[in-house]
Amino acid sequence: MNTTEPAGRPPVWVRSSYSNGAGGECVECAISRDHILVRDSKGTGVPVITVGHRAWDSFLRALRGGRRAH
Repeated sequence: MNTTEPAGRPPVWVRSSYSNGAGGECVECAISRDHILVRDSKGTGVPVITVGHRAWDSFLRALRGGRRAH
């Protein structure tokens, strides 16, 4: 996912590939220069969770490997 935006531009949100459009629970993510942004796909006006790149990478590795994130 390459959605890095130049400073001052709104983030480009990408919906989870697990979203089926049937109103289920999903998240959207955007990559900024300094953080990964995560939000609920159904409530775009809700607060955004901000995660550092290293923490996000660790989270993804844990998901892919079935290990618990630190």
